[in-house]
Amino acid sequence: MLVNLNDVLKDAQKNHYGVGLFNTTDTDMLEAAISAAEELRSPIVIGTAEVLLPHGELKLIAPSIIAAAKRASVPVVVHYDHGLTFDRCIEALKLGFSSIMFDGSAGDPAKNFENTREMVKIAHAMGVTVEGEIGHVGQADTGDNETSDQYTTPAEAVEFVRETGVDALAIAIGTAHGAYKSKPKLDIERLKEIRAALDTPLVLHGGSGLSDDDFRNTIREGIAKVNIFTDLCVAGNTAMEQGLKEGLAYLDIRNRKVELIKQTVMNKIRLFGSDGKY
Repeated sequence: MLVNLNDVLKDAQKNHYGVGLFNTTDTDMLEAAISAAEELRSPIVIGTAEVLLPHGELKLIAPSIIAAAKRASVPVVVHYDHGLTFDRCIEALKLGFSSIMFDGSAGDPAKNFENTREMVKIAHAMGVTVEGEIGHVGQADTGDNETSDQYTTPAEAVEFVRETGVDALAIAIGTAHGAYKSKPKLDIERLKEIRAALDTPLVLHGGSGLSDDDFRNTIREGIAKVNIFTDLCVAGNTAMEQGLKEGLAYLDIRNRKVELIKQTVMNKIRLFGSDGKY
C-alpha cells in the first residue's frame, strides 16, 4: 500500500526502530526490496535520488515504483531522495511520489530555509510529506564529512523545523554518502542532543558501510529512517561477478542479482528492527 513518511516514521520513532530507505534505479532492485519487506512484514521506503537519474530516468522508473507500492501488502513510501532542483521535485510530485526530500544543505543556508519552506507548502497541499536536511552529509570518497563544524547542531535543527515545517529531518553526525575509505566516527552525543530538542523524526544518510553497532546505537538514540544504496550496488556487483565466473546466462545472472540484493535488504530490515511491524 502506498503511504507517506508520517504513516511509518511516527510509529518507528515512538517504538524505537528504524525504517530503511532503499534507493532503486531499476525494477531488479525494486523487486528485491519490495519482496524483502513483504516477506519480513516490514514497512519500507523505496525511491530514487536526483543524482541517480542518469542511471534510471525518473519518468521511466517512477511508474514501476508507484505501481509496486500500491499493490504491496505492506506500507511502502515512494520517496524522491536528495531533490536538488525545484523542477525535478515538482516532476516527482506530478508522477505520484508520496514523499519528497528537498536538499539545499550544500548551498546558502538562507536559501535552504526559503526553498525548503516553499517545497513543504506545495507538497503538503498534495498530501505529500517532505524531508529536509540541515548540516552537511558529505561524500565518503572525498573525505568532506570529517570535520565536526559541518555537523548539525541542536539549535539549527530546531530552527529549521520550526521555520520550514518539514516532516522529517536529515542530520549530519559523521556519516557520508558512498563507500567509506576508513571507519566513520559518529557523534552519538550530538544525535542525543538533537533528539532531546526536537520531536520530528530524524534521518540518517550515508548508511551503507556502517557497522551493525553503529546502526543499533543511532536507532536507539533517535534515528527513525536510515538510507541505504551503496550496499545494494555491492550485492548486485557480487551477483554479476559470480554469474559471469560460473558462466550463467544473462537472465540467470539477473535472478541471482535480485536474490542477493533481497538478502541485503532483509539483513538491514532485521538490523533496523522493523521486521514484523506490520
